[in-house]
Amino acid sequence: MSHIAIQRDDVLVSKTETLRRITLNRPQVMNALTLDMVGTMFELLRSWASDSEVGVVLLDGAGERGLCAGGDIRALYEAAQSGDDLPERFWRDEYRLDAFIARYPKPVVAVMDGVVMGGGVGLSAHASHRIVTERSAVAMPEAGIGFFPDVGVSFLLSRAPGYVGTHLALTGARIGATDAIYCGLADNQIPVARLANLPTALAGCRATDDVDNVLQKLSILPPRGEIVAAQPWIDRCYAADSIEDILQQLSRSEEDGAHHALKAIRLKSPTSLKVTLRNIREAATFESPEECMRQDYRIALACLAGHDFIEGIRAAVIDKDRKPLWDPAAVADVTADVVDRHFQPRGELELALRDY
Repeated sequence: MSHIAIQRDDVLVSKTETLRRITLNRPQVMNALTLDMVGTMFELLRSWASDSEVGVVLLDGAGERGLCAGGDIRALYEAAQSGDDLPERFWRDEYRLDAFIARYPKPVVAVMDGVVMGGGVGLSAHASHRIVTERSAVAMPEAGIGFFPDVGVSFLLSRAPGYVGTHLALTGARIGATDAIYCGLADNQIPVARLANLPTALAGCRATDDVDNVLQKLSILPPRGEIVAAQPWIDRCYAADSIEDILQQLSRSEEDGAHHALKAIRLKSPTSLKVTLRNIREAATFESPEECMRQDYRIALACLAGHDFIEGIRAAVIDKDRKPLWDPAAVADVTADVVDRHFQPRGELELALRDY
């Protein structure tokens, strides 16, 4: 069995027979993504797409803390403060990479072990084969920093059972392996102890059926999750078409879970909440993740031009006082015009997604 390993700083690349493995290699920051990492992964995937020697791609993260905690938001903050266009370039390339993974011509196996948030969800949840473990903690907490659940995840969350996706998007709640599978963000649970066997088992795979068979042998039946039991009150509370009504329904509920959700939502950016709700509702009508990526890019640029994104990062990451001063500060003060501004076409800045 031939084995060739190449190190490319923050991205490790290895080759074993028909398997190509990409390992995110910034374990000290839970493999947070940089623009260079995104570019490296895109070029690798593009070079392998038409390579007849490549049968399957494996994506995982170095260390035991997580696959990827998201983008390097400190770098985005510093760039935005200095007027650098890094955020625009990062989101553009990140969304293009995620869209490419979503329609990749060969099986992509993503190992969602440990923390998987934000950009980590974008890399993994659009893959053809998504693995979770007993350590998995999957979340999209962006509304808490004045942003929104992006990377096309609205396409998946809008198709989760009932209104579970809306609940996850607005609260930023972390879910484990079973609930990730239930919500359509993952496919198989494999125990951490078996992950070391995965690369060898995948070596030689040339088709989706081959990969399916390998994963089936390594997988276990997930235990019962928490979301299924919460589904009745989630569906009652989140069926409303406005944040104001959702908050009211949650406050009226007698369920402890609803009260915890209410508390979590009230900490988020009011603007982000309304933008997130509209985005996930519209995503239910889209036909592909690419449509969500294009809309996400419009929203991301609007967030960058607004107040809450910079303020949210300041409070959470820079000063760490956990006391963001949102503007507007109340949900009722976020007008339809404010929300509409996030969905307007961007002309020459529109996200272009093309065949590679």
